[in-house]
Amino acid sequence: MAKLLILGAGGHGKVVSEIAQLMKQWEEISFLDDREDISEVLGISIAGKLADLPALKSEYEYAFVAIGNNTARLKWIKKLSQHGFKIPILIHPSSIVSAKSSIEEGTVIMAGAVINPDTRIGRSCIINTASTIDHDCILQDGVHTSPGAHLGGTVKVGERTWICIGATIINNIDIGCDSVIAAGAVVTKDIPNNVLVAGVPAVIKE
Repeated sequence: MAKLLILGAGGHGKVVSEIAQLMKQWEEISFLDDREDISEVLGISIAGKLADLPALKSEYEYAFVAIGNNTARLKWIKKLSQHGFKIPILIHPSSIVSAKSSIEEGTVIMAGAVINPDTRIGRSCIINTASTIDHDCILQDGVHTSPGAHLGGTVKVGERTWICIGATIINNIDIGCDSVIAAGAVVTKDIPNNVLVAGVPAVIKE
């Protein structure tokens, strides 16, 4: 069995590391993190700082980016590819993922999440705790659906968009890139790029 390196040992990294442990595919898991005041998190050692990534390639075959910021996560997954790391897909055993869906490398599916048939999830997405993605959805790279967010069927979400806790997207909606859907929002119409929407129904905020 190979070793896994997780970039980022914050709160998101804690959840990611537990999912990796539950999958039982790696003989050893370590973190990279830039903080000076920690040497381990949840009993998992800190192997070095993010800048140490290239030097650790000979020891760690697999690496995963556990950074919550969507833009930063995509930047680091690109670096993993450039350095030749294998990038896994991490799926919590309690999630329900259709065999007829597709998920790309660097994505994490957390506890209680549901992904239905013919949905496509891009690279380095976060499908957070108890969020649901219905049939025929397309989530582009770097999307984060927060805990308890729900997407109806045939929803498209652009790169790096963040769907916050408890937000609901009705069927047949297109959401642009780099947008934020606020907590508890109910989206009933298409959303453009780079906006914040909030409310019930959701409207663009200045």
